[in-house]
Amino acid sequence: MDGCILVVAATDGTMPQTREHLILAKQIGIKKLVVFINKADAVDAEMIELVEMEIRELLTELGFDGENTPIVTGSALNALNAENPTLGKEKVMELLGHVDDYIEMPVRDLDKDFSMPVEGVMVVTGRGVVVTGKLDQGRIKKGDECEIVGYDKKLKAQITGIEMFRQMLDHGEAGDQMGCLVKGAKKTDLRKGMVLSKPGLYGLNNKIEAQLYLLKPEEGGRTKPLLPFQQTVLFNKSFSISTHLEIPDRDMIMPGEDTKAVFVFFHGMAVGVGDRFTLRDGRATVGYGVITNILPNIDIKQYEADRKAVKKAEKKAKDAEG
Repeated sequence: MDGCILVVAATDGTMPQTREHLILAKQIGIKKLVVFINKADAVDAEMIELVEMEIRELLTELGFDGENTPIVTGSALNALNAENPTLGKEKVMELLGHVDDYIEMPVRDLDKDFSMPVEGVMVVTGRGVVVTGKLDQGRIKKGDECEIVGYDKKLKAQITGIEMFRQMLDHGEAGDQMGCLVKGAKKTDLRKGMVLSKPGLYGLNNKIEAQLYLLKPEEGGRTKPLLPFQQTVLFNKSFSISTHLEIPDRDMIMPGEDTKAVFVFFHGMAVGVGDRFTLRDGRATVGYGVITNILPNIDIKQYEADRKAVKKAEKKAKDAEG
């Protein structure tokens, strides 16, 4: 994402999920956003003023420019029903104007090798397999050879067509949301979370080193620490995958700490140094980080067997003590 619109209901004000959404926006690199206070037709001016004050304080607390962030107050329902244009259509147009003026155009990495995280896979009758996603970097053109990497697979294919917003194109650039018709790959072999890239750009990696920040409880994070070999879910690009956490030279990671961590994936994935990720424990986002090093792959089956043996020995020792 290059920017976003934060929608807050005037009837509710900032909610716990508002904070989480802003934390996630910050984590994925969003620097500027605009705010729309919705349901302005359901409250009085004093309530709207209080909600706006809450929003600006929260934006400032989380590292955004709370003082200068544009905030538009209106009613999406009025705009949808073509009623009360003062709160409806005019406010939506004002919001879009701020999106154009306040959110800066991002700098695209056009000179790098192309890479597109796969967000969807489908079969178009009479054409073949289409993978969809947003091109992260580089330029892509019809006829390019490519690899589709992830989940222990590295597949060779060729791009035979590019479509964006129902228009057939000869090429695409970083930042474009597109569908690529690929020849040489079956739908059953592909899934969301893989990466379509220039051949050789990615390997299949199942162990990484990262700098991890664990959210504090007041930021929506855990109240308890993360322990070595705890299982978590890591979100990177378009994939989510179960991982084992290793903590070098430490016994635990406390909420609010920023430290080095090692993650072991259950599958080989396409990842690179500098990739940002989000960490969840099944219920909520607990932290985020950036990959700092790709470590040598390990035999995941042997790793699991070794972990079970260690747990069994620890249980046996504990029972003997008891």
